[in-house]
Amino acid sequence: MVIKLALPKGRLLRKTASLLQKAGWKLDEYHSEMGFYRPRSGKYPDVLIRVFQEKDIPIQIALGNYDIGICGLDWIEELRVKYPTSELVKVLDLRYGRGSLYMAAASPAFRTNGNGLVRIASEYPNLAESFALKQRLDRFSVVSLWGAAEVYPPENADMVLLPAENADKLAEYSMVPIQRQLDYSAFLIANQESMESKKLMQIIDSISSNLPEAPVKTPSEDIVRERSALRISSGKTTAKDKVHLALPDGHQQKPTVEFLRKAGIRVKDYPSATGNRRPEIAIDGVSVKVIRPQDMPLQVANGNFDLAITGQDWLNEHLGQFPSSPVREIISLGFSRVRLVAVVHRDLSVDDAGGLSRYVSKNGEPLRVASEYVNLADCYARENHLGHYLVIPTWGATEAFLPDDADLLIENTQTGGTIARHNLKIIDTLFVSTACLIGNTAVEPDSRRGKIIKEIINRMKKAAGDA
Repeated sequence: MVIKLALPKGRLLRKTASLLQKAGWKLDEYHSEMGFYRPRSGKYPDVLIRVFQEKDIPIQIALGNYDIGICGLDWIEELRVKYPTSELVKVLDLRYGRGSLYMAAASPAFRTNGNGLVRIASEYPNLAESFALKQRLDRFSVVSLWGAAEVYPPENADMVLLPAENADKLAEYSMVPIQRQLDYSAFLIANQESMESKKLMQIIDSISSNLPEAPVKTPSEDIVRERSALRISSGKTTAKDKVHLALPDGHQQKPTVEFLRKAGIRVKDYPSATGNRRPEIAIDGVSVKVIRPQDMPLQVANGNFDLAITGQDWLNEHLGQFPSSPVREIISLGFSRVRLVAVVHRDLSVDDAGGLSRYVSKNGEPLRVASEYVNLADCYARENHLGHYLVIPTWGATEAFLPDDADLLIENTQTGGTIARHNLKIIDTLFVSTACLIGNTAVEPDSRRGKIIKEIINRMKKAAGDA
């Protein structure tokens, strides 16, 4: 009986690889910077290993798609607080990857948006909602983010739930802790049924006998957990006439900077060597924040930003869920070109959407579609008459899902090289996406803000060659 193991990429990869190397697993490729998601073990050649984004691992274990895995306790509790009866079992604290989740604000007595509504932004929406309910907040809303929660208060959120090594780290974000919600570290987890039916103890013993020593806590780390009194006052904190511009983080920063320079727009400390997410822009009346491109369409729709540079893929994903959203594309900026493609395993004898539809009708099983773009994936499956299908949301590393955990991917690619390297093939192109400037249709063009927005648009149009 095959044992399936899910390993994390990202923040836990290096120390997880070190632990397994110490345990003599003889893993190939897990250290790779090439994004290889199918390592093999010389010690356990019969164990099927896949590498996922950490947030996906508790879900895969709870569903029984994988028997055992490694991820942070924060993502485990994010799942368990919503699904307390799931089949996920915490097996072992691995003693590395330590940190804490803090509910934090810009000040101890933060100000709401004037109507008593407390806005909470987080990558951990289930834990954030649990906090609000336990605090018995009269009115609250939780905004689910892809990341960069620290930059949202006070203008775009009243509180954020975010990870940090310690409370001192919050001061670097110009925030104060309201309550420490959870201490986390890497954990070995397993599916309950797999624990009872499969021989997992050999793997568990191999890992447990090579754990690092438990770190000794210093007094400064012993922060009181008791509930803090929330001091909330009402009233807006942002200047009404200021224009709010969102710029992308991550690998989009370099081409964005080059484009802004071409447009004659200087942004100081972007990209930032210190992680600053509030760079200064050389345009009076404009403030800038650096956030995830995935979050931009919804933030613009909610009126938190007037303009944002994101990808057409994320704009279309947003409009797929909210077709009457007030967000619109203003300019196609032409850089960061990717294709949104439909991908299957190379061994599947399907070459196009029509062939996939015929395969589904003959197979008799629901088609499993994995994607970060859940709305685009749903639309593609419906428009191509793929019969009964199930959309599996992912947080990246989607190539790892084929062929064991999905039949079809909706993915973005620049060259197709990563797709080919994972023994996958492209059968269709949904559309070509480039960076674009988006805005909110509700802005009044004759207002002071409207005139500043028009100036920015005209500069970018000229740089993009659309003037």
